[in-house]
Amino acid sequence: MNALSTTDSSSPSEISRPTSSPTSSPTLPQTPSPMTSHFLEIDGISKIYPTAKGSYTVLEDVNLTIDEGEFICLIGHSGCGKSTLLNMVAGLNKPTEGQILLKNQRITEPGPDRMVIFQNYSLLPWKTAYENVYLAVEQVYKHRSAQEKKDITLEHLELVGLTEAINKKPSQLSGGMKQRVAIARALATRPEVLIMDEPFGALDPITREEMQEELVNIWETHPSTVLMITHDLDEALFLADRLVMMTNGPSANIGEILEIPFPRPRNRAQVVESPKYRELRNHALDFLFRRFAHDDALE
Repeated sequence: MNALSTTDSSSPSEISRPTSSPTSSPTLPQTPSPMTSHFLEIDGISKIYPTAKGSYTVLEDVNLTIDEGEFICLIGHSGCGKSTLLNMVAGLNKPTEGQILLKNQRITEPGPDRMVIFQNYSLLPWKTAYENVYLAVEQVYKHRSAQEKKDITLEHLELVGLTEAINKKPSQLSGGMKQRVAIARALATRPEVLIMDEPFGALDPITREEMQEELVNIWETHPSTVLMITHDLDEALFLADRLVMMTNGPSANIGEILEIPFPRPRNRAQVVESPKYRELRNHALDFLFRRFAHDDALE
């Protein structure tokens, strides 16, 4: 099932709403998945957890199709299941109902074709920047020579501007440098899908903007499909091809999808000064803080 691209005449033309869905999804089929033309397909995903008070539905019948090379940002209030959804794409969690297909193959477990970058960096504190990246390279390229693995590691540390810091441990690195190591580690494995869970949320505003610029430059020269959770609308509008906005939980779903029309490569000043930028930003704010208002801050 695909997100519908029909537009509401009262909304910007770049806004599409997903199709309405039944209140429950059918049980997962045991037959092979039908072939689709989409690179990544989230098909009828629901996630239900048992609790002492009964079943708790985090996500209900979520549907989204993503083309190869797209940069997708997800935004929504705390508890709407954004991280749960991306964890299922990563293979770290399994849906209760529905399926996720990558190139027509059902995702059932983690794999080197999908790499995750977390907000807390997830670096091994006793290893250097070089060793943290090399460890991932060694796991993925088991049959490469030691020199080839070394070259791949150094290439990607250079890509993120850390050539001079390869022998430093995480405790000797700033927050931005730690996140650069995490990005280098993920990219060094050449994933087809890069999954990012608020990767810049812990950084100060100046460093965050610098990292956004670096990320988009790397993505444009080393293309991959990106799914990124963010709580920052300006970040999403600068980075994304589409912004997926989630409704509140429980039983969260995709409420709207904003098509971001700004051409690439993007100039931040030109984007921010665009009337379309203000139109999209105001519409997203209305979605988050009026139509789906929540007592908590954005996750």
